[in-house]
Amino acid sequence: MDLLAALSEAWTPGPRLAARLGVSRQAVARAVRRLARQGYPVERSRRGYRLAPGTPAPAAVRAKLRGRFGRPYRYLGTVSSTQDVLRRMAEEGAPEGTVVLAERQTAGRGRRGRVWASPGGGLYFSLLLRPREPLERLPLLPLAAGLAAARAAGVGGLKWPNDLVVWREGWRKLGGVLLEAEILAEEVTYALLGVGLNVAEEGLPPGAAGLWGFFPGLRRDELLVRLLYELERAYRALADPEALLKAYALHSTTLYRRVRAEWVGEPVEGVAVGLDEGGALWVLEASGHRRRVTTGEVHLVEKVRR
Repeated sequence: MDLLAALSEAWTPGPRLAARLGVSRQAVARAVRRLARQGYPVERSRRGYRLAPGTPAPAAVRAKLRGRFGRPYRYLGTVSSTQDVLRRMAEEGAPEGTVVLAERQTAGRGRRGRVWASPGGGLYFSLLLRPREPLERLPLLPLAAGLAAARAAGVGGLKWPNDLVVWREGWRKLGGVLLEAEILAEEVTYALLGVGLNVAEEGLPPGAAGLWGFFPGLRRDELLVRLLYELERAYRALADPEALLKAYALHSTTLYRRVRAEWVGEPVEGVAVGLDEGGALWVLEASGHRRRVTTGEVHLVEKVRR
């Protein structure tokens, strides 16, 4: 019984669902409870059952896709991590553009092995890529994904390298990107882009913000479709790194600010003055020495006039 496929945003009475699926009303009720336990946003009332408005269910998403990303599309309730699910699919030959989205993750992860909180009501998905660009352009991929997230969200800016942040009584995180890649003989076999965007405000950890705080009623299915379109657009831009970095700079909250970068070795503090061709951050220290930051955590200290 594929109850999930039979549900939509319209209220459907239990008896009608039972007749359509060829089961009893009691079986439908049990299946609805099971879907809810698995994390799917199923709503119940006297009018019957439905999916919460804006749910990124397969039928809603496929009807609105504007490009090749999201084909195939797998929609899940609760998983450990969409990265883990998609990795198995990639190793089994899934095509570029495959997307796995889950309503909740029990072991979602961010950059540098950090835990990524995944309460219900967000967008948590992984995108499979099989890049043909040279290996040295791989570090640009997370920046391109961050740019896509900023364009799709319509609010906030990018804290290097790819955190989407917004100022609301301090800098708060709206989303982030995780890149994991399989490299063989100096070539990228496949890359997994894990993307997390906070939409609902409820259940978020301290220091985070949700897009509903800026766009009440924002539909998650439409946001996902817009984001996949922007990801495909930014992915194509890897062919022109200079143009990609210029577009990224327009959304940057890091450039021309005083920053403190924590990475392997001693911390670096100064003014973020630019990006190199590989997406690394140039920081001008008070001594006049320029330091190249390729990884680590960057903290925004204060804005500096250009």
